[in-house]
Amino acid sequence: MKKKIFIILLFLTILPLIAGDTIAFKETSAQKKKRMEWWRKARFGMFIHWGLYSLAARHEWVKRNEKMSDKEYEKYFKHFNPDLYNPSEWAKLAREAGMKYVVITTKHHEGFCLWDSKYTDYKVTNTPYGKDLIRPFVEAFKKEGLKVGFYYSLLDWHHPDYVPDRNHPMFENKEFMKKAKHRDMGKYVKYMMNQLTELLTNYGEISTLFLDYSFPPRDGKPGKGRNDWQSIKIINLVRKLQPNIIVDDRLDLLDFPAGWDYRTPEQFLPRRWLTYKGKKVPWETCQTFSGSWGYYRDEYTWKSVRQLIIMLVDTVSKGGNLLLNVGPTGRGTFDYRTVERLRGIGEWMRYHSRSIYGCTEAPPEFKKPDNCILTYNPETKRLYVHVLVWPSVGRLFLDGFAGKVAYAQLLNDASEVQIVKKPYWTVVERRYSKNTLVLKLPIRKSPVEVPVIELFLK
Repeated sequence: MKKKIFIILLFLTILPLIAGDTIAFKETSAQKKKRMEWWRKARFGMFIHWGLYSLAARHEWVKRNEKMSDKEYEKYFKHFNPDLYNPSEWAKLAREAGMKYVVITTKHHEGFCLWDSKYTDYKVTNTPYGKDLIRPFVEAFKKEGLKVGFYYSLLDWHHPDYVPDRNHPMFENKEFMKKAKHRDMGKYVKYMMNQLTELLTNYGEISTLFLDYSFPPRDGKPGKGRNDWQSIKIINLVRKLQPNIIVDDRLDLLDFPAGWDYRTPEQFLPRRWLTYKGKKVPWETCQTFSGSWGYYRDEYTWKSVRQLIIMLVDTVSKGGNLLLNVGPTGRGTFDYRTVERLRGIGEWMRYHSRSIYGCTEAPPEFKKPDNCILTYNPETKRLYVHVLVWPSVGRLFLDGFAGKVAYAQLLNDASEVQIVKKPYWTVVERRYSKNTLVLKLPIRKSPVEVPVIELFLK
């Protein structure tokens, strides 16, 4: 009898631990594909990094980079007043640029909250601005037809229960670290759970969630992973509150299929479709216009409109999404350089979005020509040739395409691109003739940043 009681008590003791290692959310591969269908087709979204660091105007990690204490950083909190904030203008610029979804930093590593959270005083409603920034943001972007997503930082350099680590601004301050020795991460995790509950219940449907980020211990310096964040509890909460939401891969739960939905290479463009355990997976690269995520007044390494368009096309050609970041100013506006580039991308997307939306990697039998990038729409069976360097001889040679194309046209104006039926071949080139499709191009390049030839496959 005593043995049975002992076994029962032991089971009841370990049951919570077992349950804690289980993700309750279940779905089939087909269900996941359907849940993520809009995201796969969208291909292009806007990232927005906005917080107190916009006043410093020299990188969103300024508190860490300059090892500022809370007291030193307080001046930004006391002066935060984005009086020109108009999310309707932001949403219109995003839509006209061709973006289909948006992700905004509700709380970045600095710990400052852009909404009226009841679990902290470190929030926008206690600044001179005094109003919730998130509610009008959500309403404005949804009105323009964009899906809305939230970024939420797992790190928090302001919260009194957050245990300092190698990324903390005060990590090298011995006096601070000594005082922080008895901090309780459990209390901080509860704080995160409460705030995520607010964000995922008070603003209607939220389509994506970008949780940022895990960093295991390294070189003897403390870091944080799934055990510190209690990641399984977090993902269970998120899936329960928003079953259709799409979640990133930064909770340190890669070995759990339901623990993430897509990979997130940052400021890096993969050479090929990303895989996990040998299988192709959904992925999204987040990129900046320049070198900073937050507003950086004196940063001048800005990419051109052409570079950004090529980045988008290259990403789609490998089956990925591009999340292009904007860092609004302290007054709540987009920097003039941002506006110029968004409008430039939008002008190109107006005529060429068919080569982006719903497109992906080209079938393996179609090899991309030199100085070109291919995208493919599996539903319409159309192949898109993005010509990066316009041929000076008025001919484009597509090896292996012969007999597979019914019609060709320039996408910007739907003007026919003739297929050369009896191409002239030199002796050296003759061996390629049977499988090579030759397109007759105009000598002058189309007046667009990146011309696109639309191929209607047989």
